[in-house]
Amino acid sequence: MTQSTGPRLAVIGCGYWGANHVRTLGEMGVLHAVSDVHIDRAEMLAQPFGASAVAPDGVFANEAIDAVVLALPAHVHAEFATRAIADGKHVFVEKPLALSSADAAHVVDEASTAGRVLMTGHILCYHNAFVALRERIAAGDLGDIRYIQSHRLGFGKFHARFDALWDLAPHDLSMIMTLAGSEPERVQGVHRGVSIGTTDLAHVHLDFASGVGAHVHVSRHSPYRERRFTVIGSEGMAVWDDLADWPRKLALYRHRIDSKGTNWDFSLSEPDYVPLQPNMALTDELGHFVDCIRSGETPRTDGRQGVAVLRVLEKAGR
Repeated sequence: MTQSTGPRLAVIGCGYWGANHVRTLGEMGVLHAVSDVHIDRAEMLAQPFGASAVAPDGVFANEAIDAVVLALPAHVHAEFATRAIADGKHVFVEKPLALSSADAAHVVDEASTAGRVLMTGHILCYHNAFVALRERIAAGDLGDIRYIQSHRLGFGKFHARFDALWDLAPHDLSMIMTLAGSEPERVQGVHRGVSIGTTDLAHVHLDFASGVGAHVHVSRHSPYRERRFTVIGSEGMAVWDDLADWPRKLALYRHRIDSKGTNWDFSLSEPDYVPLQPNMALTDELGHFVDCIRSGETPRTDGRQGVAVLRVLEKAGR
């Protein structure tokens, strides 16, 4: 492994996502330690990158570690994040930041007081299709944004601890609030359990003070897969279909709607596909975290966004 010049990161949690973080940080040359309660698992993942395998307590006590990435069961995220901040470390937390907005807000306050970088793992905000979508909106290609809709459907995964709303909706909510530029002032949720006693599908409607409206539809009980994010503007529409191949992931549509007395003339153009460079969103996300540690800038998906997402989930789940 070629070690870069700081910062030195540790990953705590060696499940599916933890392993992805270990591999990505190892390839970036900033991986210093890997930690899990199953130390043999940590050793197996750490060995290819020349990193140390240590117990979680060893991560917190190690002054050579500048930052930690937490990929743990969500009910311990707030506890571990607060402890890491108290020990002077910057923190990246996989979503959700906590299991309540109050606990998450406490973590944000602790990070702010300590002057530590706190970032929430909302990975789709770093996908090149979303980056390009933000650029097209900023350039005025869609005119004024009027409505945003996101559909995330499929069959499974079923969890006793997390329902479909908490498991599937956070990424979509983070993207919607990024584009809207604020938290919604009104949230309405409708949800239903059809199989194991928890929510299997949900609709969340959002209204923003700017006049932008949005909805999220998630389901883990759909016989077909759908990953579509649509932005409707005054001058056009954009559709990000994440199941499409890269050349056709992001499409722009021009529309025309004209009044003819009591009738309306309307037309819709053929899609104009936006050229995209394929990227590994996790690599860019963690690279952004490392850059923020070096520069002191606020992450695009900071702890405050993690709190905002939790507040929406709480309101939608009532």
